[in-house]
Amino acid sequence: MSERTIGQRSALSSGYDAILLDLDGTVYRGGSALPGAPEAVIRLRHDGTALVFVTNNASRSPEQVAEHLTALGVVAAAPEVATSAQAAAVVLADRLAPCARVLVVGTSALADEVTTAGLAPVRRADDDPAAVVQGHSPDTGWRELAEACIAIRADRLWVACNVDPTLPTEHGELPGNGAMVAALRAATGREPVVAGKPARPLVDASVAKAGARRALMVGDRLDTDVAGAVAAGLDSLLVLSGITDPATLLAAPAGHRPTYLAADLGGLAVGTEEVRIRDRGGWTCEVTDGELVLQARGGGDPVDALRALCACWWADSEGTVRVIGSGSGAQQAVRALGLDAGR
Repeated sequence: MSERTIGQRSALSSGYDAILLDLDGTVYRGGSALPGAPEAVIRLRHDGTALVFVTNNASRSPEQVAEHLTALGVVAAAPEVATSAQAAAVVLADRLAPCARVLVVGTSALADEVTTAGLAPVRRADDDPAAVVQGHSPDTGWRELAEACIAIRADRLWVACNVDPTLPTEHGELPGNGAMVAALRAATGREPVVAGKPARPLVDASVAKAGARRALMVGDRLDTDVAGAVAAGLDSLLVLSGITDPATLLAAPAGHRPTYLAADLGGLAVGTEEVRIRDRGGWTCEVTDGELVLQARGGGDPVDALRALCACWWADSEGTVRVIGSGSGAQQAVRALGLDAGR
């Protein structure tokens, strides 16, 4: 899947004063930068576009995130990074008295953000915390969850940095903070206040960090990146380099539908109307007997076919749908997208 690059005056990114870039599945996967990501960031910096690297992962400090990005060839500085740990600390500070104790389920980076917010991090329910904050840590186990469970059952404020059920890695999708949140939800019957995407605290903080009037959210997840953009009234670009596949996108509910679609971050250098999800000249679609039928009219890019399919299906329908390619060109596109009816 490839997209045509054009002059920077017509590029999608030129219509926005800031680009909010998700990380996992968008800029990198585990210890590797995704194809085209370093080049995309270089182009944005050359154009003078403000950048904020926005991550729901609360396990690392902004300095650690910036170091990781730079080591992967994506040059970044700590002030350009917005984390869900920072957003969670702000939520806590807004609701608690200064110096209040907060039980931290997560890494030392999350505890440091709690301290920076003027609060006192603790690790045990016996320390009488006023709140619990929960963020991703590969070291979280039963004992940590049990301490949080005691405090939450005692009716303490519970803030989750994010509720992503999975975390993309080079080994595939692994349990994310949302999986651990689900364990405490099941054990307590309580619901946390969420700080990360799609909730507003992290999105609003990212826009403010960029000083943006018109920001574009870029990410790979419908339920966090795109839904967070919709909630904040921002346009969004979904990239297919991470967790969302074409079938999931096609079935997206109204609040999870992106403005633009691209294979990867190279889409930021493509013309706005080329990546917008709308009717496409090279493809025609129609809903017939509950099935979505695609025909090629000179189009060859499967991603462009997916834009056309989404525009057609979302106009009057929602949910899953069987996709049929009419003609060899359309059939090839449907197969390339993994939407072939024989699956």
